[in-house]
Amino acid sequence: MIRKAGTHLLIAVAIFLTGQLWSLQEVKAQGNLIIMPRRVTFEGTKRTQELNVANTGKDTAKYLISVLQYRMLENGNFEEIQQPDSGQYFADKNFRFFPRSVVLAPNESQTVKVQVINTSELKAGEYRSHLYFRAVAKEKPEDKTAVRFAKTMTIHLVPTFGIAIPVIIRVGAAKAMVTINKTEFDAGADGIPKVNLSFTRSGNVSVYGDLLVNYISEQGKSTQVGIAKGFAIYTPNSSRLFTLNLIQNTAINYNKGKLQVLYTTSSDKKPVIITESTINLQ
Repeated sequence: MIRKAGTHLLIAVAIFLTGQLWSLQEVKAQGNLIIMPRRVTFEGTKRTQELNVANTGKDTAKYLISVLQYRMLENGNFEEIQQPDSGQYFADKNFRFFPRSVVLAPNESQTVKVQVINTSELKAGEYRSHLYFRAVAKEKPEDKTAVRFAKTMTIHLVPTFGIAIPVIIRVGAAKAMVTINKTEFDAGADGIPKVNLSFTRSGNVSVYGDLLVNYISEQGKSTQVGIAKGFAIYTPNSSRLFTLNLIQNTAINYNKGKLQVLYTTSSDKKPVIITESTINLQ
């Protein structure tokens, strides 16, 4: 997005969305902004939920909160849209949030409340929109002397960071099934071993969980060699492709044994396996 302001161009960069990979299970962070949890899901009788927004930087920061619509591409990236795809339903008409902006001093936090509204006539299925937290860049005073003597237009790049949090409303029975229909080990031309995965999703709701890859030696010893937390496949997508880098360890011989790929629920308790697959190494 480019916005022209006088002789300067202000360029907004970096939109980060849930469904990508994050090191903390319930924390979403970019720049100096931290949001917990990283998704809002309304099911059953739940009507309200709170987000905790914190500024970990050294300066006071302002964040504007708005609603955006996205589609997930097959490779996991996101694309902003105005109209829903076939089988996709927006949730923006069925929730409200407040406040609409927050100003946070260093190490200060604030609660943003999200509330479901007008859902009695919704047909069964999943509705999704995204709350977008955009940092407001501080503009420095214009150097009038430099402007007076400038003979060409100057370019002023101001990076602004944003985080988009999915707000999901589920109505009726939730049904979803996921399978791993293709697995491939890649030794990596760059020297980094990896697995290429292809997933298929069916049903009326999105799926979300953690990917784990274990190396199992010929002697049966299991060692975790890869993990990706927060792996999602959103409606209406029926497929997703993903490549996961594995650890490089001299104790692991990727020419023998096998790789166990697990897709599990994200939970502090014992995770439940959603689907799994095995790659025999040769």
